[in-house]
Amino acid sequence: MAYSRQMRAAVGMVRTALAGVGLGVQDRRFTRHGEHDPLPDAPLVLVACSGGRDSMALAAVARIVCASLGVRCGAVIVDHGLQEGSADVAGCTARLCGSLGLAPVLVRTVQVRRDGAGMESAARDARYHALAAAALECGAAAVLLAHTRDDQAETVLLGLLRSGGVDAIAGMPPAFRRDGMVFVRPFLDLSREDTTAICRQSDLTWWDDPTNGEDAEGELDGRYPLRSRIRHDLMPALTRFARADVAAMLARGARTAQYDKAYLDAEAERALADVARFAEGESTPALSFDAAGLDALHPAIRRRVIAHGLAAVGIAGNQRQIESIERLATDWHGQGAVNLPGGYSAKRQKHVIRLCQDGMHENRGCSGPDRPRAGQQGSDRQ
Repeated sequence: MAYSRQMRAAVGMVRTALAGVGLGVQDRRFTRHGEHDPLPDAPLVLVACSGGRDSMALAAVARIVCASLGVRCGAVIVDHGLQEGSADVAGCTARLCGSLGLAPVLVRTVQVRRDGAGMESAARDARYHALAAAALECGAAAVLLAHTRDDQAETVLLGLLRSGGVDAIAGMPPAFRRDGMVFVRPFLDLSREDTTAICRQSDLTWWDDPTNGEDAEGELDGRYPLRSRIRHDLMPALTRFARADVAAMLARGARTAQYDKAYLDAEAERALADVARFAEGESTPALSFDAAGLDALHPAIRRRVIAHGLAAVGIAGNQRQIESIERLATDWHGQGAVNLPGGYSAKRQKHVIRLCQDGMHENRGCSGPDRPRAGQQGSDRQ
């Protein structure tokens, strides 16, 4: 079978991505021509499929690559229940995946709870949790996500609009672990135009999410998600202004910035071991920082240390909250506690900054020793 330029590139990307998580040829017979069924106990890969052009292209390509490796390939579809007819879209997507030969094909329905976060963030959290849970249930080795080069560029712009910094410029990583599952993004070097071409060449139908505003005329208003407005209005404007492929430029920059981010994250983890202590139990602080130790760190590392500490105890602090905790160490003048999500707050007591559930700062158990013991996260970190 002769493959198009787009299909050859996509096959190579998926093959490389699977090799990156240790999934190569399972048996010598798969190196020979012809169709060979994988063994029942062969590793399983699941494609996260929304029914859109990107994920349908990934489903088709992943099926081809996995068949050539002797790896089983299935799909998982998440119905967020946020739009009328979403169950029908999920069912149609499941049937399409089944017709491609993917198995198992799983459909998961989630309830999106905002819990103080925006709807996009809440839906994303619910989706990842459902994807990871489904993959763990059936023993999958990895979940493939269909984010493209265009998605990467949009993510960089989103990050710059919301916070800036190296993490924003770095965009989405090609692979990561969440909720106990490995997620991989093979298509970060493939454009949306390429995935559209793959679908058309493969006679695949796809579903366009109406919130993307694909067919809308003029600028999208505030009823549309920010990402959709970036895709529909900002990216074309930047491309016209620069007279260049801005999506490709931003994606290349993200790859470079990911090296910087990885280095800073590693340095932050080392520093975290020196200035923080993690603890368990309702009567003790979830996390304590040595204020003097934090103050001595370089600002590029200090805020990252705070963010890593919060994440380690399941607290999703935003940039403003992280900066407020930083000031407890660097600009201490008796200010009050910093309120955090999940009923937690950070408060300085003498030379220790403690993160406790509200109301625990004053009880005896949370008063604890005056100075955190360095290097305790290996045994106490949650």
